[in-house]
Amino acid sequence: MKISCSKQSLMNGINIVSKAVSAKSTMPNLQCILIESSLSEIRLIANDIELGIETIIDGNIIEAGRIALDAKRFSDMIRKLPDSEILIETNANCETVIRCEKIKFDISGTSGDDFNYLPEVEKNKSFTLSQFSLREVIHQTIFSISNQENTKIMTGELFEINGDELKVVSLDGHRISIRKVQLKESYDGIKVIVPGKTLNEISKIINGGVDDEIRIYVTDKHILFEFEQTKIVSRLLEGEFYKIDQMLSNDYETKFTINKKEFLDCIDRSSLFISESDKKPIILNIENSEIHLNIISATGSSMNETIEIKKEGKDLRIGFNPKFLMDALRVIDDEEVNIYMVNAKSPCFIRNEDNSYIYLILPVSIVA
Repeated sequence: MKISCSKQSLMNGINIVSKAVSAKSTMPNLQCILIESSLSEIRLIANDIELGIETIIDGNIIEAGRIALDAKRFSDMIRKLPDSEILIETNANCETVIRCEKIKFDISGTSGDDFNYLPEVEKNKSFTLSQFSLREVIHQTIFSISNQENTKIMTGELFEINGDELKVVSLDGHRISIRKVQLKESYDGIKVIVPGKTLNEISKIINGGVDDEIRIYVTDKHILFEFEQTKIVSRLLEGEFYKIDQMLSNDYETKFTINKKEFLDCIDRSSLFISESDKKPIILNIENSEIHLNIISATGSSMNETIEIKKEGKDLRIGFNPKFLMDALRVIDDEEVNIYMVNAKSPCFIRNEDNSYIYLILPVSIVA
């Protein structure tokens, strides 16, 4: 194989596919990037079995072929080269020479004969949305997935399509995040659970353009994302997602409307008084047209603050993990938010009028 390309083009491709390189594996190919050149294109491929990425880069093909190179070593070499044209040449023994200006690297690779290519995904069932919408909906829900492998289903997000609406749901046992996206077309029903790792990596790769579309294909086992010159294939999580509808309710005893930024800034200030190990709740005293926020650290330091609100219903004293409140508020764009509560032991709901977003947060027990 013999190819040439710009450093920028090669580095962009490496950055994309590296997200599917296995960090630790007994299988060497899973720690490699495959460079494959045909008569018409140069492809970079990485696959850790759970997630596979393939992208096409611009360049000149002098001689077709393929080579699998250790991803970290290859990436580090290219990153340290000047911003100039790079020549990559291999021989029959998989010895690879990388040249750039007056610099020459020699690196050993493998033939790639045993490389794990991306699985073929049938394209019978699919939907399309903008890269902007996909990145936004991931950002607005990904924080409430679980990182506990013993609750595997919770480490992913539910993608459910009914007609022209996409609903994305995540939960970790303490909170639920729901976002709904209006699609341009109507589709047959789709319901899959996508691993959180896959969604995290996709949100870093796509450019997020409003006019740039991404086509998504699903089967029983896999999901395929296609956009521009890149394909991303991921295994789906198997199993039945939690029946969240029975956890949602429109009933409330207390509702208040509050300026989101003012509320978020106040909770953020309260976090100065606690560490992650403290697990101290922030206490909300909702009385008349005010909410009084109070937090006391393990060392005895405390903070008290009052914010004006519009309230309906009963007064209430309730405690929450401040991080859970902040996570939800940070991804809401509305100037004001509506918060619904039943009592001090029932979850609160942060939602807008058309329910395009719903955040359910369980309260924390507090000493009377």
